[in-house]
Amino acid sequence: MLIRRENYLKILRQLRDRNLIKVVSGARRVGKSTLLQLFREELLDGGVAENQIQFINFEDAKNADFTDWRTLHDQIESKLIDDQMNYIFLDEVQLVNGFERLVDSLFIKKNTDIYITGSNAFLLSSELATLLTGRYFTVHVLPLSFAEYTELFPETAKNELFGQYLNSSSLPEAAHLKADAPELVNKYLLDVYETILKKDIMVRHEIRDELNFQRVFRFILGSVGSFISARSITDNLNSVLRKGETTISHHTVDTYIQYMAETFLLYKADRYDIKGKSILKTQDKYYAVDLGLRSALVSGKVDADLGHKLENLVYLELKRRNIGDIWVGKHGGGEVDFVVQNPAGERFYYQVAWTAHDTATLEREITSLSKIRDNFPKFLLTTDPDNSTIDGIRKVNVVKWLMDQND
Repeated sequence: MLIRRENYLKILRQLRDRNLIKVVSGARRVGKSTLLQLFREELLDGGVAENQIQFINFEDAKNADFTDWRTLHDQIESKLIDDQMNYIFLDEVQLVNGFERLVDSLFIKKNTDIYITGSNAFLLSSELATLLTGRYFTVHVLPLSFAEYTELFPETAKNELFGQYLNSSSLPEAAHLKADAPELVNKYLLDVYETILKKDIMVRHEIRDELNFQRVFRFILGSVGSFISARSITDNLNSVLRKGETTISHHTVDTYIQYMAETFLLYKADRYDIKGKSILKTQDKYYAVDLGLRSALVSGKVDADLGHKLENLVYLELKRRNIGDIWVGKHGGGEVDFVVQNPAGERFYYQVAWTAHDTATLEREITSLSKIRDNFPKFLLTTDPDNSTIDGIRKVNVVKWLMDQND
């Protein structure tokens, strides 16, 4: 069963034929290529002729010979239809040397609509961003949302399925394997990780100390939802050295974290002082792109660390909804799990707790929210079945929230 990723397709429809390059980014195997294929099929079904579409996947071995962007450019240009819009899809375009010049040259032609994908942030940290300032729109793709995930398991109750979603992978292929061949999921996830590690990080950045890189990554995966810094990671890893392991500097740790974020293995949430309205430079939180990958790499029971897993899940959903900037909030001596601010300056506050069914826990969880003296929406997300409002704070069942895009 193919999940259509309707939220992303809607954006591509809105951007169609506009004078913008559509940059589809995201980690490997989140479904970027499938998304473009789905959009291609929509174009064909809507009356676009097949010769108006050029779709090139640069991970395909038959396209491996395009080492020079000029040769590729000439081939694409030779197939353009003069009096029609031409749709050009370049999948994993960063594999082409000089791809920035290729994209820029195709873009300036009057009858081209260009869509490109890439599996690391290098795509827009390169010369491309400079060449195309103000002329591209990024569509960032994440693993399956819970609403999308439920489509694969229509016979399973959503509350029951939520526990599986929390501990399993939501990468599209891994989710399909979970439905059809669950014994293969972990092997698949480890292969995906190895590909990212070897091809996107170690080779590109010439990293020789794979063991320490893996130690850093696993440590961060085990610390999702906790405040950490490069120095705290360094101190912890150097204090528990085993035979064959070497010390590591905080500068190296910081560099490794940048590589992880660059390939979208991790997402960083800065701390934000709600009262002082400023980004804080000390300690941040990191969230994994996929909780199944975390489970595969960090041993632990499925019923352990539920609060931090839930926090990770909520962060990804907030990012998926693309409301605005997402920060970890500080207010006086208290913390707010997430502060989301949209471009209009409106804020949304979210506190996340596995449960708050007793009075003492509920009061502890809403205290930080209660002290914020503005009228922006405030939410407490839990797995409790009830939905209620306490002092203007909406307590919402997280399964309901995940299924309801309006909250």
